[in-house]
Amino acid sequence: MEHDRRSFLKTTGLAGAAAFTGATALATTPAQAQMAAAAAATEPRELAKGFTFATLRRADGLGLGVRTDRGILDVAAAEKDFNENAPTTITAVFKGQGDIAGLHRLADKAKASASAATYFVAEDKAQFGPCVTEPEKIICIGLNYRKHAAETGNPVPKQPILFNKYNTALNCHGGTIAVSKEKGTNFDYEAELVIVIGRTARNVSEADAPKYIFGYCTGNDFTARDLQSRSSQWMLGKTLDGSGVIGPWLMTADLVDGDNLNISLTVNGQKRQASNTSDMVFNCKQLVSYISDYMTLKPGDIIFTGTPEGVIAGYPKDKQVWLKAGDKIVTSIEKLGDLQFTLT
Repeated sequence: MEHDRRSFLKTTGLAGAAAFTGATALATTPAQAQMAAAAAATEPRELAKGFTFATLRRADGLGLGVRTDRGILDVAAAEKDFNENAPTTITAVFKGQGDIAGLHRLADKAKASASAATYFVAEDKAQFGPCVTEPEKIICIGLNYRKHAAETGNPVPKQPILFNKYNTALNCHGGTIAVSKEKGTNFDYEAELVIVIGRTARNVSEADAPKYIFGYCTGNDFTARDLQSRSSQWMLGKTLDGSGVIGPWLMTADLVDGDNLNISLTVNGQKRQASNTSDMVFNCKQLVSYISDYMTLKPGDIIFTGTPEGVIAGYPKDKQVWLKAGDKIVTSIEKLGDLQFTLT
């Protein structure tokens, strides 16, 4: 998946100039140069490391959470009292706003406080929002597991198959999808690893792609198969409200190898999918590189990397029992945790 233009950029020395902007896109006009400079000014110089983030639902809206051995630190509550200039939303983290090291100081002060219980939320009591709240782009990959391609009777793709969701699809751990209100009927699950972008990326090489990955989370690309197959375009079946479920945790990339994680899914406690991300046709760095050849990826953009075998659409037609209101789906990825949602 390396391309001739990358060799051209290196031989002309332009690649180095592009790297100076914090992205690999070439600014060939004053307007493009201004846009590149603006992008570089709204993202961190160094990606966060060593964190497991969450988004918490608070009385005043969504706020940043940090997983600790004491519980989930409510960053907004701690920052209000201890003033460490820490970012208080996940979007602020992506934009490099505030002092990321302030999160450690907040956690230490909160733990030492006589009112420690004020600042920590037990994981089983937390109300979660989507772990990424404002992605500009939600990009999805089709048929990206070898065994999944086989079960659906399709050849292994020669290049990634891209489609998209919209922000109205964003959903969270503990969320619901109102299938009873939709025009589709053949509802299916898709357990997926989700890549979260941390730097502006354009024409990124595979070798450099890991530098642009902020982290990973558990996801589910919930799908209405009858709507998906209504035309040659998959959009109708993929963009239902709430159909892009992510969370509860967003783990920074230094803590996990996205290309070697066990992934599974249950419906009402019954296991339906069980695989490993090593079965992906195109691994994480290949996906980031390929997508960046055709569009600019920005901090906070998310990539659903495809689902393994075991989806309902892969069953023989006489054994296809589609999901329905009342079903409880749990997607699990090694280290990244369990993502639960219910159909209504």
